[in-house]
Amino acid sequence: MQAVTYSKNVFIPLTNACRNRCGYCGFRAARSTGSTRSAISTRSAVSARQDIHIMRKDQVRTLLKAGREHGCKEALFTFGERPESEPLIKDRLESWGYQSIIEYLYDLCEEAIDIGLLPHSNPGVIGEDELKLLKDVNASMGLMLESSSSRLCEKGMPHEFSPGKAPEKRIGVIEAAGRFKIPFTTGILIGIGETRDEITASLLAIKELDDRYHHIQEVIIQNFKPKPNTPMENHKEPSIELMVDVIKTARAMMPDMDIQVPPNLNPDPEKWKTLLKSGATDLGGVSPVTIDYVNPLMQWPRIESMEKAVRDMGLTLKERLCIYPKFIKRGWYSNRIDELIERYVDEEGLVR
Repeated sequence: MQAVTYSKNVFIPLTNACRNRCGYCGFRAARSTGSTRSAISTRSAVSARQDIHIMRKDQVRTLLKAGREHGCKEALFTFGERPESEPLIKDRLESWGYQSIIEYLYDLCEEAIDIGLLPHSNPGVIGEDELKLLKDVNASMGLMLESSSSRLCEKGMPHEFSPGKAPEKRIGVIEAAGRFKIPFTTGILIGIGETRDEITASLLAIKELDDRYHHIQEVIIQNFKPKPNTPMENHKEPSIELMVDVIKTARAMMPDMDIQVPPNLNPDPEKWKTLLKSGATDLGGVSPVTIDYVNPLMQWPRIESMEKAVRDMGLTLKERLCIYPKFIKRGWYSNRIDELIERYVDEEGLVR
């Protein structure tokens, strides 16, 4: 019986400072007030606070321990790109003894490992030395391509004020991750103004990178969701028909690739079934502890609901780690995390 996979994680929103200003983003803070408050919360609704903040180590540790207590295996570190470009964040990091967010993240990943969680970091556009550094303490890493279209960076488009969304920069990071043998997650964002040809070109760019380095473990097909108080709050989200078409295209182009659809962005279980029937194989990360801070209004589904939907299709739902089985078999991970991987997985590389 075929399996549909997912990962049980704890979402760590390290800081909401970001050098990019994407037209659809509600995660980035709009201003600095000197606040030190953290975005820690449970599955309850997140507030509309826009103060810039960065989580202290003890706050991160609290979430990591809560995640482990709830059976999570993955620590998902997400934060704005180059947040130290914001003076408040730079000053705070320096007061803690760090020159960059990447140095701080390294120590937090070690905290996660010590607590029993495998780190998966989404650090944005970073340099090769930073990638090499993080490889030592991450089971996998990720960076959404979103789109290979430079047109979306032009005046009036969603990436106009987002230097880190230049396609060549993001492709460069994904390519470097391949050279360093980092199990990598990427994907595209559907519904932000791209054309159908641009969607195909974006998928082709991902395929070509994986053909060269064989390091991409999953491709996320993510549908745009409008968020209040953003420039694109009234922008229409993509239809289920378009999502099905894109998934089918991705499957035809990359027949052996794992394709993920985020279940909380498609909250109706009938949509999960439609997208899985179209060629998706994975329902992504789901947290029993934290909300989705990037899409705070979209609650994670209960795992029981996912199991029922998948079972209704005659399939099984299996928990995986943030590093996919084939990369475990290749040994694409450091000695720092080998004990955790051996503890958690069976002979097929899925969670025991």
